[in-house]
Amino acid sequence: MIKIKKNSSTSGTEVQVLAQHIYMSVFKARRVIDQIRGRSYEETLMILELMPYRASYTILKLVYSAAANAKHNMGLNEADSFISKAEVNGGVIVKKLRPRARGRSYPIKRTTCHITIVLKDKSKY
Repeated sequence: MIKIKKNSSTSGTEVQVLAQHIYMSVFKARRVIDQIRGRSYEETLMILELMPYRASYTILKLVYSAAANAKHNMGLNEADSFISKAEVNGGVIVKKLRPRARGRSYPIKRTTCHITIVLKDKSKY
């Protein structure tokens, strides 16, 4: 789900991207998000392409999506934008049962997370 906000106050124009129910631990996604918060768009792309974590690919797709929406819907330049807000929140936990020997079962818990990235235009400042 993609949300686009346009603030006419001093905060300028921002584009918000929200990805829900991603099969990933919150802690593993936060490890990557903490590295890109507050950085420019181009610097973020370089960091995410070189990181060896699985979460970086999903976050890279979100940053690309936010930049494409900023360019297409708002007419903003990608080079002039930066990551103003990036957060990861916990989602639902998918619970399953794995059958074991002698009629027993062990629970499997698959955690999900919601990732929010906000791009702002720095030329407005």
